[in-house]
Amino acid sequence: MKRQRGEIMKLPSGSLRVRVYAGVDPLTGKRHYLTETIPAGRNAEREAEKVRTRFLNEVDEKRNPRTRATLNQLLDKWLDVADIEPTTRMGYVNKLNKHVRPVLGKLALTRLDAETLESFYASLRRCRDWCGGKAYVKHRVEGEHTCTAKCRPHVCKPLSASSVRQIHWILSGAFSRAVRWRWIAVNPAGQAEPPAPPHPDPQPPNPADAARIVTESWRDPDWGALVWLAMTTGARRGELAALRWHHLDLAAGVLTLRRSAYLDADGALQEKDTKTHQQRRVALDPETVAVLTELHARYVDRLDQLDATANPADYVFSPEPDNSRGYRPDTITQRYGRLAKRLGIDSHIHALRHYSATELINAGVDVRTVAGRLGHGGGGTTTLRVYAAWLSESDQRAAGTLAARMPTRPTSPTLPSSPYRVIAEKLRELIRTGILKPGDALPTVAELAATHGVSVGTAHRAVAFLTAEGLVNVARGRRAIVSPDNSRNQNG
Repeated sequence: MKRQRGEIMKLPSGSLRVRVYAGVDPLTGKRHYLTETIPAGRNAEREAEKVRTRFLNEVDEKRNPRTRATLNQLLDKWLDVADIEPTTRMGYVNKLNKHVRPVLGKLALTRLDAETLESFYASLRRCRDWCGGKAYVKHRVEGEHTCTAKCRPHVCKPLSASSVRQIHWILSGAFSRAVRWRWIAVNPAGQAEPPAPPHPDPQPPNPADAARIVTESWRDPDWGALVWLAMTTGARRGELAALRWHHLDLAAGVLTLRRSAYLDADGALQEKDTKTHQQRRVALDPETVAVLTELHARYVDRLDQLDATANPADYVFSPEPDNSRGYRPDTITQRYGRLAKRLGIDSHIHALRHYSATELINAGVDVRTVAGRLGHGGGGTTTLRVYAAWLSESDQRAAGTLAARMPTRPTSPTLPSSPYRVIAEKLRELIRTGILKPGDALPTVAELAATHGVSVGTAHRAVAFLTAEGLVNVARGRRAIVSPDNSRNQNG
């Protein structure tokens, strides 16, 4: 007679416990059983037999969980085998250690389901410290101590929807691997619903604030050059920190972004591929080329004073006199934050990337080109999703160049005036002396470019400069004219 597989045991309470052998636990090496308890009742024996049959089918079809591992054990194993970028890995580890492991880490994987995860997400949206609504004092240090002003009552701070979504997708990736390993039969995160994605809301500085930011940053011309390049190229802070002189071709006006700087788990400065693992070439306008040329000249002058020679592998932006070491990305963030705070502007360094994108889109540049400059993947999908709010305006604006939209760059008195300033000054003199009267049309941009031997973009920048001063009016499809309300300018 064939031995029956699985067993049904009667407990002292009258309940029935079903147990079926399911192999050896790959983590502990011990025998693994599927178990379930059926409450006492009239149909308990029938229900227990159904459960035993279900367990046997799962084992035969290899759909059963193979381990009693906890979520902590899964996360440790997953992080050990997952191919994740260093910076991404650090972000995952921080979120898991702070928010997930303290609450769910000790639970068995078989106890995690959609209801548990969604309740967990809801608690994070109420309070990131999962206080459960209980009042307590948040002590600055652990153990016995005399409380100071730094020991304050806990105040609930919800975790943002985007952060909760990130936690959801981290868990989903780990659970997917667990299903593949047959640790569990179903991915519980696949059945749970994360918070809705937040609506993209980039907050670039407006042109007036951008001008103030550039002017303030130019108190240190080398720092001003970094802020300028962030505005004109939309480069990420890590890409700027890793930029070296051999990545620049000033003669051709091209910048190549190959590497990105980051801080490892020990706080040491390291470099890696760019975020999309692809290098990209970004065209530079003449004004930006001039900024970088002056920056290089200052770099060479410092080396002469140090009796050193220039090295193409030196960093473009560096806190060292010989440019031998690049900036830490967090240093760039903090310095820009202090600058914005002094000006009373609510901004962060990444907002300059938004500024570059929105100004290009408003100028009529197609989204695919903008995506290429920013290094967005997906052929412009990300760019379109984040910056779609500005597309309607771009349809109404004439195509132009980013250089013409940039704020005026502060110049040193010892340096020659920029070409567009020379053109603007000559037009301003014609207006002041009355040769160009209110309502008179200015020469076309093409005529100004030909007369002064400059590019059309430079001539356009000169007209934009006078427009910002209120001396010139520009209407779409018409030539620029001297502002009708301009009598005070002619009188002195």
